[in-house]
Amino acid sequence: MNAADDKRVVIFDTTLRDGEQAPGCSMTLDEKLRVAAALAELKVDIIEAGFPAASPGDFESVQTIARTIEGPTICGLARCNTEDIKLVWDAVRDAQQPRIHVFVATSQIHREHKLQMAKEEIIKVAVESVTLARSLCEDVEFSPEDAARTEPEYLAEVVQAAIEAGATTVNIPDTVGYTVPGEFFELFRYLKANVAGIDNIRLSAHCHDDLGLAVANSLAAVQAGARQIECTINGIGERAGNCSLEEVVMALRTRQEYFGLETGIRTQRLYPTSRIVANVTGMHAPRNKAIVGENAFSHEAGIHQHGMLRHHTTYEIMRPEDVGLSRSNLVLGKHSGRHAFRERVEQLGFEMDDVELNRCFKEFKELADRKKELYDQDIEAIIMNVDVGKAGPWAIEELHITAGTGSIAAAALRISHTDGRELRQAAAGDGPVAAVFRALEQATGVELVLKNFEVHGVTVGDDAQGEVTVTVEYNQQSYRGHAVSTDIVESAAFAYLEVINRVIRRREGTGQVAAENVALGNP
Repeated sequence: MNAADDKRVVIFDTTLRDGEQAPGCSMTLDEKLRVAAALAELKVDIIEAGFPAASPGDFESVQTIARTIEGPTICGLARCNTEDIKLVWDAVRDAQQPRIHVFVATSQIHREHKLQMAKEEIIKVAVESVTLARSLCEDVEFSPEDAARTEPEYLAEVVQAAIEAGATTVNIPDTVGYTVPGEFFELFRYLKANVAGIDNIRLSAHCHDDLGLAVANSLAAVQAGARQIECTINGIGERAGNCSLEEVVMALRTRQEYFGLETGIRTQRLYPTSRIVANVTGMHAPRNKAIVGENAFSHEAGIHQHGMLRHHTTYEIMRPEDVGLSRSNLVLGKHSGRHAFRERVEQLGFEMDDVELNRCFKEFKELADRKKELYDQDIEAIIMNVDVGKAGPWAIEELHITAGTGSIAAAALRISHTDGRELRQAAAGDGPVAAVFRALEQATGVELVLKNFEVHGVTVGDDAQGEVTVTVEYNQQSYRGHAVSTDIVESAAFAYLEVINRVIRRREGTGQVAAENVALGNP
């Protein structure tokens, strides 16, 4: 590594691999492409696009991202076996910059209870796998899974063997979020002092957040010499999640005089990217989430407000504009024109062509007729939901609800099909939402099992839009639907119909499907 590299921290985003493995976060191919495009605009260095051996759908998504997304290195994950490694290479080989990432568990508990392999066997497998990967691809990353709980002396042996076999990046994962900053710092220092050739490769950290220390541990690793951080947008991931990209990046930027390091991240895209991932996965960032939470730049205490009026640095260590948030919130009204709308969209960090802008502007004008005041979040919701439910084949044309205290809720609807058919259906339920869901199932002939129903207020006020996310099961496969409207029942209906349409398209073999999430073990 040269001197310039020593001051640069590479950002390895694994939202599409480790992040997607969080319960309820599986994505369709179109959703993965949308997230991958946002990550490229954010200027992450590496996108870990998935685990090709997990399923044919996962292979397809990694391959499509590799062939479509320009800029970042596109990486695929493989266990240390020949079939996995060749699948990854077939998936990523068409990328501008491909990478193969191989892993094998090294800790005593994994050796004895999961792999049932001796230390020497694991080193042999690691060397053979890195050698094979390097024969296919110049950029090879190796991860000793559960490194943080591996005996340091043995870990050093494994790492040195991987480097000698040709690994260009060695990642040290805290797979179960067990370590603490001081301990992780010492582990990296130990490896730097005891592994020959380690200064010729890039060291990486991959931390989970089981004890809430993923960001702190990642920063400790960087201080000890790591120059790659593996992280996810909004910190999503298995169990308690992963190191949060936006938090670790802004920590390095805000405290640049302390760390003396920089990233290539376009930080003004952090908030828009966070919203896109939240929209796609249905997992919204908590209000008090650092950097991208709704309260991150809010000040309510009187003494804080007084200080802010004097100078923003009294209570803010970052400017909201630095992460893609606007200081003002109340934005446009029903009389606002296309030019003002475009300007606001650009200020919020979104880029779109004229066709997309026209579609969004039409939705904006329709919403402005229903709402007295529109906010930035309303525009974001329009941008990210303008196509929801438009793919068909069914669309809701009319929806009528009756409900009241002491009475049975009922729903009557009219839906149209892309082939010209129209159907009317009425149904009763325990409440208006249940009645709508039953009517949609009876009309379309698709019966779903509702697993989760979430409502999120996009803005404030009694006319605020409601963001509804439904998670359902059909034929033992999980699906997620999402929609936004000023009417919660209408929003729920659109979200449920989105899932029904996806099931129908999958059944007919005409649409992209979500890749099955197979638990194969990973860093």
